Amino acid sequence: MPKSFKLGLLPKVLIAIALGILLGNWMPHWGIRIFVTFNDIFSQLLGFLVPLIILGLVAPAIADMGKRAGKMLLITVGFAYIATLISGFMSYGTSVGLFPMVINASEAANNLAQDNALTAYFSIGIPPLMSVMTALFLAFLLGLGITKITGNSLKSMLDEFKNIISLCIEKVIIPLLPLHIFGIFLNITQSGQIATMLAVFIKIIGIIFALHVVVLLLQYTIAGIVTKRNPFKLLWTMLPAYFTALGTQSSAATIPVTLQQTLKNKVNEDVADFVIPLCATIHLSGSTLKIVACAIALMMMHGTAVEPSSMIYFICMLGVVMVAAPGVPGGAIMAAVSVLQSILGFDENQIALMIALYITMDNFGTACNVTGDGAIALIIDKIYNTKKTN
Repeated sequence: MPKSFKLGLLPKVLIAIALGILLGNWMPHWGIRIFVTFNDIFSQLLGFLVPLIILGLVAPAIADMGKRAGKMLLITVGFAYIATLISGFMSYGTSVGLFPMVINASEAANNLAQDNALTAYFSIGIPPLMSVMTALFLAFLLGLGITKITGNSLKSMLDEFKNIISLCIEKVIIPLLPLHIFGIFLNITQSGQIATMLAVFIKIIGIIFALHVVVLLLQYTIAGIVTKRNPFKLLWTMLPAYFTALGTQSSAATIPVTLQQTLKNKVNEDVADFVIPLCATIHLSGSTLKIVACAIALMMMHGTAVEPSSMIYFICMLGVVMVAAPGVPGGAIMAAVSVLQSILGFDENQIALMIALYITMDNFGTACNVTGDGAIALIIDKIYNTKKTN
């Protein structure tokens, strides 16, 4: 029997955006308000889940690292975090330098300020159990505490809680996202703001793609300097992993190809077997780059000042939550919702636009992530071989 056809998340989101734009100008207001009401409830649910997502993903991740603590693990995590920060700050510097040239901030802010958006029929309040920062610090407390105690009961409970949260993301939040995005674009279109949004989105997508290329060139240049090898040849060898990730849209699903190409770059098999699967979870340079750039673009469009101190704090905290991002399409942006809300003050519409813009480029971010894993493996391999010879 032929396999049943299954539409991926990216096509669903693109269809949702297109339908929202097409139907927004002629659907009656009472019909649009039905979707606006759904969006309001969905946003309340998401707000309730965000602290639980942070607690459920970060605490077990820290506990796992602590339980398996070793020099190679700590070094790999350190390099992955540094690579993520470099990517985030490169994105920040480029965005504040180039976006003012392609985004007419005052015009966009004026257009968006003319708010003719429709309201929900009713609202259901679902207050979160704790604030995002409380959840983050509790996650650190539990994760680090578990590494210092002998019992496994709390660790098992957190692992089960993580499974519940991952199921919520994979089976509830992600499947409902296209409908949520459809409602957002439906309301934006009928309010007359869609032209402003699309004009900005098209411009920044090209810049973000170019940034991905620059990040990969930088990562492999550093790896080439450390290993004293041709960085372009190293990067060329990893291209099959890049193009595989474009199709799978998943770092985890690309691991076999990433591992194979890393071995072709003459990385020690033991090092590759350790670093590649680990980095598929904790190294998200491409995802961080996109989130920072999209956030700055939306802030400029809404006339919000891009404060350096807030962005530095945001990027550093984003790097932490990216380590715990679940391995499902769109998982990274779901983990990032917490810091977008708590540090940058994004509202539900801005969050929905962030999600839509992120997912439309998710393939390229994932491809950047997995290709960069090969560069980290080369650096770790050099350190490993140097220690072996000493």
